[in-house]
Amino acid sequence: MHKKFKSTSSEYTFCGKMHYCQLHICYFGMLCLEFLIMYTLLLQTYRNNLNKILATAYLKDPWKMGVHKRNGVVYLDVHKLPERPQSEIERRRCFWGYSFENLATENSIDEDGSGIDANVEYCSVIKTKLGAHRIVMGAEMDCCDSTDDGRRFYVELKTSRELEYHTVEKFEREKLLRFWIQSFLAGVSYVVVGFRNDAGVLIRTERLRTKDITQKVKAKNYWQGGVCLAFADEVLCWLYG
Repeated sequence: MHKKFKSTSSEYTFCGKMHYCQLHICYFGMLCLEFLIMYTLLLQTYRNNLNKILATAYLKDPWKMGVHKRNGVVYLDVHKLPERPQSEIERRRCFWGYSFENLATENSIDEDGSGIDANVEYCSVIKTKLGAHRIVMGAEMDCCDSTDDGRRFYVELKTSRELEYHTVEKFEREKLLRFWIQSFLAGVSYVVVGFRNDAGVLIRTERLRTKDITQKVKAKNYWQGGVCLAFADEVLCWLYG
């Protein structure tokens, strides 16, 4: 079973030889000053903004974001587009997604019988690079798992309708692209997908290694991760310019 995050600790550890630094805290904005003292930063954002930019290389979903620059650091702000009211089936799908998180994680049911609170987030803050751009990024994490020797790693939880012959291509072209972008950016090693039927009943689960997703679609030439990264690099270069 995967472990659901409940801690809101503001402690962090810097891993000097690793590719990124993780800060386990729910309030991303409180970390800006301390990071600016430690590093010269170029970009600070939530992962959601980078998801949108990378996906635009292949998908044409509309989006917008706020941008401002201060002391040499560019900040990207999440701006939500107006949303139409959800239909009954869309609300049910959201409920099924939260139900899968409860099912897939241990200790997710409280003593009063309530499950996961969708209004609470566990954020990891990651220092990484994209091309020549140094980035500090906040990313919500679903849960974690651990190896036999106790090493913990993040896991992304997703749900999808059970695949049929005529739905496999759309799943691999669009959903796997989104799964890969979201997980790759934050260094998440695995994605666990729960496949359900139209009644919301869980049929099966599949555990995907993030680094194997691109190989899964490579032969079909649906999309390439390198194209997404190169596109985002160009967008950020244009933005700085």
